[in-house]
Amino acid sequence: MLKELRLLFSFVDAPNADKDLYLRAIVKDNCINKRSDKTRNLTARHLTHLYGLDPKITLFRCFRYFWERDKEGQPLLALLVAIARDAILKSCVTFIQSYAMGQRVNREALEGFIDNLEPGRFSPATLKSTAQNINSSWTQSGHLRGRVKKVRTEAKATPGAVSFALLLGYLSGVRGESLYQTEYVKLLDCTMEESIELSVEGSRKGWIVLKRLGSIIEVLFPSLLSQQEMEWVREQS
Repeated sequence: MLKELRLLFSFVDAPNADKDLYLRAIVKDNCINKRSDKTRNLTARHLTHLYGLDPKITLFRCFRYFWERDKEGQPLLALLVAIARDAILKSCVTFIQSYAMGQRVNREALEGFIDNLEPGRFSPATLKSTAQNINSSWTQSGHLRGRVKKVRTEAKATPGAVSFALLLGYLSGVRGESLYQTEYVKLLDCTMEESIELSVEGSRKGWIVLKRLGSIIEVLFPSLLSQQEMEWVREQS
């Protein structure tokens, strides 16, 4: 829902806006230009499910932080949040990564993959719709190209996308060099060396703190996480 996000964030341009303001912008102000109350409410539910739309949620607040600072990385930033919050989309990461660059990605194959996750859960119509939506997500993020015939392409990693992917790994309890080997970073289609270089650039911009001593790497997020959140992360680790 990249288009919807861009319209919403252009309308609600205060990163610290509360959730009610986002929902009012979608439903009452119709900032996303939906034709009916039903579609406005449905859009609000979808965006809330995928992104949270609440600055009290650490993931969403940090997402908006990078969104405002890395315009080129917005497609990957949006995908990373959605994957962190949506179980079906996250489970399809291995499917998309199994394809070589330039290889055709068949929608029916994705339907079969989803169906095998929980056999019989979805009707044929729901499977088709879900596969189409997921393929659309991968297309918007740059992992696929084409309208009808989808072909695997290389996504364009950016300093903001890499920094945010590192944060997602950090919040999951990963530390040090292993942060560059999480599913979030691998999703960016860049080598470990490339992701380190991009994170160095993110550190220069002041988005993250990167410390390197030989082969030892430490990544910190003082501009993104509050003291309370840091304590919570330490407890989870």
